Amino acid sequence: MLVAHLDCPTLARLRLATSPAAEVTSWLQAALSPFGHPVHGDPGPAARGALRHPDVALVARLVTPPGRGGYTPDMLTPKPPLGPPDAVFEEQLAAAEATSAGEVAVQMHERFPAGRMPVCVRAAVEDGTLARRVADGLRHFWRAALADQWPALRATLEAELALQATTMATTGVGSVLNSLHPRVAWTGRALTIDSSYRITTALAEAELVLAPSVLAWPHISTQLCDAGNAVLVYPLGAGRAGQRRGGLGELVGASRAAILADLDVPRSTRQLSERHRLAPATVSYHLGVLLRSGLVLRSRDRHSVLYRRSAGGEELVGCQPEPTRPASRRKTGQA
Repeated sequence: MLVAHLDCPTLARLRLATSPAAEVTSWLQAALSPFGHPVHGDPGPAARGALRHPDVALVARLVTPPGRGGYTPDMLTPKPPLGPPDAVFEEQLAAAEATSAGEVAVQMHERFPAGRMPVCVRAAVEDGTLARRVADGLRHFWRAALADQWPALRATLEAELALQATTMATTGVGSVLNSLHPRVAWTGRALTIDSSYRITTALAEAELVLAPSVLAWPHISTQLCDAGNAVLVYPLGAGRAGQRRGGLGELVGASRAAILADLDVPRSTRQLSERHRLAPATVSYHLGVLLRSGLVLRSRDRHSVLYRRSAGGEELVGCQPEPTRPASRRKTGQA
């Protein structure tokens, strides 16, 4: 369990914002996965092509490998600053580039413990170019893979900000904190994140930013041990997926949503076909999509192949997932 005590000045300064840097980092991670994004699919040839750029390739060595817990350096996801929305990403890149040499070294040793730092990363740390190259790599990947889609993504994120702002105005900060994700809770004194990692920290007179994410799904990422860079990135809609079947349908499609919701116990293709009045071939197609997205698991029972929800599938339909293994006291990485 990660526990962050928030004092009254921190609660008073809590704000909502979009984080383009968090979206870029999540999309880069999807481009590194052979399965693409679990909801949005293949990031496309432009994203994969951008991975060949030397600075993007360097950043790719820093992000947590797809499907694993662990620490992605905080310098990749600086706190979204106050100011015009159109300027946020460039200011985040400037903050990444301004990371001190000492802080770069600390974060790299935390990302690569026990001497496992790649040669290219070590060289960039030693010659003092890593911070600049991280900023350049994020900028290049953004332009190649995400800039064209950003207006639509930002509209979705801003709608979430408006919804949470209304919740905050009508029912209070605690209601917002309790709505972010099934693993996040507000006790009245502390923010708790369900995890196998055991950290207790405190934010005093700090500014905590809540940043919804379209592309981080199904993970939650926290930076709560650095009062000057306190951010909680949460996947859009995760806290309400179990309450709104429509929201699940918007993510994966109505038929796949119904099938996924029905896999709280193992079922065969034939059983699902009968229960949902769909052709077996149609059910097989939907199951294949869900399987490749990591939302269901497949097993054999004698002559039958059975499907059931994975931990990611449980999270999408709003059930309580298994604890994860975040690996940093600075950031829980992807939970």
